Amino acid sequence: MSTFYLCSKNHSIVGQMDTYLAFHRDNRHRKTEDHEKNFNPSFPSRHNVSEESARPNYVNNSPTSPYHLGRDVPSDEAINKIRTANSVTISPELFEKIYLNPQNAVKGELRNTFANPTPLALLGFLLSLSPLSCELMGWRGAGGDGIATVGAYYFIGGFLMSLGGILEFFLGNTFSFVVFCSFGGFWFTLGSTLTPSFNAYGAYAADPNQPAQGLTSPGFHASFGFFLLFMGLLSLIYLICALRTNLVFVAIFLGLLLTFVILTGAYWHTALGHTEMAERLQVAAGAFGFLATLAGWWIFFAQMLASVDFPFQIPVGDISHLITPLSERVKQKERYPA
Repeated sequence: MSTFYLCSKNHSIVGQMDTYLAFHRDNRHRKTEDHEKNFNPSFPSRHNVSEESARPNYVNNSPTSPYHLGRDVPSDEAINKIRTANSVTISPELFEKIYLNPQNAVKGELRNTFANPTPLALLGFLLSLSPLSCELMGWRGAGGDGIATVGAYYFIGGFLMSLGGILEFFLGNTFSFVVFCSFGGFWFTLGSTLTPSFNAYGAYAADPNQPAQGLTSPGFHASFGFFLLFMGLLSLIYLICALRTNLVFVAIFLGLLLTFVILTGAYWHTALGHTEMAERLQVAAGAFGFLATLAGWWIFFAQMLASVDFPFQIPVGDISHLITPLSERVKQKERYPA
């Protein structure tokens, strides 16, 4: 009896050992096949499970990714995750088209929270320079050195450009901030110079009771020409900086540079009594100013198309890749020291 019991027990143990070895042999064989098929055994197969269970459970089985929102995440938290993870990025070319500023690393989420002020400031520039250029060229009998549109210099050019420049300051766009605020100041200065109550030209009048005589006095034209000259110098600096952006922006500052320099010559020739030459130079200055506004209207149109995600975009001639940024050169020197 005991002998039969021992034999049965030994036979049971042997059977269990055979089953154990067969299981591991089959399991090892399955792992080899899975490895050859580049199959991850931690994920269920689509051939033997339902569609719902075949979906991988990222929330429970995998580390949370900042780009994965999950099925039960509230909308506010989802938006916050998208912003903090920087999942939405734009190319440097598009950034410079939208902000007229080379792309820079700025902390915070103001660019995702508030509207882009660049088109507003650019519109103030265009609605002031466009009519002034036509007046300088004398189209349809226009004239008077732009006095007819003095209100636009205050409430469109000066106000909108200064407002846009201040908002660019809060967004961290230094180049756009300086450009818009400086030209906003220019329009305020031009408007106040042409306003009788400021008595800018009235001080040069021979008769204090007739301040308009100051607009034709040599002293006024010779003095105001210096302001235009240094505005041309400022445009030259902006033109050099614009070589890091796009061709349209370069065309704007090149047109402004020629406008201010030629207009300076027109004022100085007027001071010398060279009326005919002064008129020719004034027309030429208006023409270059008008060309600058055409480039400005082009990039304004490009910005508005980009702001509404229009199906097509117009090019602005990105040239930022032609000049290697200083930061990139420093990184290259650190990576490959000579």
